[in-house]
Amino acid sequence: MSESPHLALRDSLRQQMPVAERHAYLDHAAVAPLPQPTRKAITRWLDQAAEHGDVYWPEWAKQIEQTRQSAAELISASPAEIALVPSTTHGITLVAEGLDWQSGDNVVTLADEFPSNLYPWMHQRDRGVEVRTVETDNGRVVLDRLREAVDHRTRVLSVSWVGYKTGYRQPIDDIAQIAHGAGALFFLDAIQGLGVAPLDVTQTPVDCLAADGHKWLLGPEGAGVAYIRHAWLDRLRPLGVGWNSVEGRHDFNTIDLKLRDEAARYEGGSANMVGMIGMGASLKLLTAQPTAQVRQAILATSDYACERLASVGAKVVSHRDALPNGHDPRTGIVAFELPGQDPVEARSRCMDAGVVLSCRGGRLRIAIHAYNNEQDIDRLIDVLGASS
Repeated sequence: MSESPHLALRDSLRQQMPVAERHAYLDHAAVAPLPQPTRKAITRWLDQAAEHGDVYWPEWAKQIEQTRQSAAELISASPAEIALVPSTTHGITLVAEGLDWQSGDNVVTLADEFPSNLYPWMHQRDRGVEVRTVETDNGRVVLDRLREAVDHRTRVLSVSWVGYKTGYRQPIDDIAQIAHGAGALFFLDAIQGLGVAPLDVTQTPVDCLAADGHKWLLGPEGAGVAYIRHAWLDRLRPLGVGWNSVEGRHDFNTIDLKLRDEAARYEGGSANMVGMIGMGASLKLLTAQPTAQVRQAILATSDYACERLASVGAKVVSHRDALPNGHDPRTGIVAFELPGQDPVEARSRCMDAGVVLSCRGGRLRIAIHAYNNEQDIDRLIDVLGASS
């Protein structure tokens, strides 16, 4: 009998993850380890930069454009709609600081968002902008609450695709409908979902999104992507305009502030060459298989984790059940509690045993990628069960 596609994908990807030789690495919602092709790409850049200076700069520039192309293909966008940015925060700030806010406008977001999706909006308060935060049901958005929060002065509805605390994957098609019904821009903080859950922006009308590459995209820190739907290009005032923002960017003798008709206008100056080259290598590896199969591999292992956690008395607090409309909120993020045990102390024991995970919101949190297997989960359970 042939192996299931998602199992073959898992085994193939695992061979490219050096971390798997030492750790049961279950912390991809924090910072991911780098795959072997990414290490090779970064090492090659390092050798070139150290031994030849900028001789290879044209080659590096081509590699960065391939990174842009890969990011665009991942979400079915045009490369002209992709900006390469240093962080999710930077991508959110492009919108938060770029809109022509008027006093009395408001932005709607969720109360339990990661700070990156709160502070840029809160920073607009001195411009007369109200920030409305909507409570969730342990990470699960209640759509009626969102509808009640928006009105004709709502300029932006901004949510995380996947909640970082409990891993709930939001029904973003429904949320986009709410945003656009109010005439608002729909912004998606995609860092906890990009690359491991399918997204087609030609079908799901996200207006803008941002995601750093150092989590589920398996890239280095400080290298991420922002998507700006082309219709919004001229509606967001660019920040940090520099030589790389204009059409004649390589003609340094001619000064003509004519912005590029693409999201790269927001990049300003010199790129994080090594970071973007590294992210490009990670994207190439991750997108070699359909994202749906990546997700299937993750869900198979995360379902197994939930079963094993229950066997040692842990309480899984992440919502894992499908909604009546068929929406499946499951992700690789599983938050759980250990009755009678301090989560910080439990995490310390796991780390000492080579099992890497996090504490978030007073709970333990594992974040499983497609290369993780049942043996990784068994190592976790062995540590937790030893003191249960």
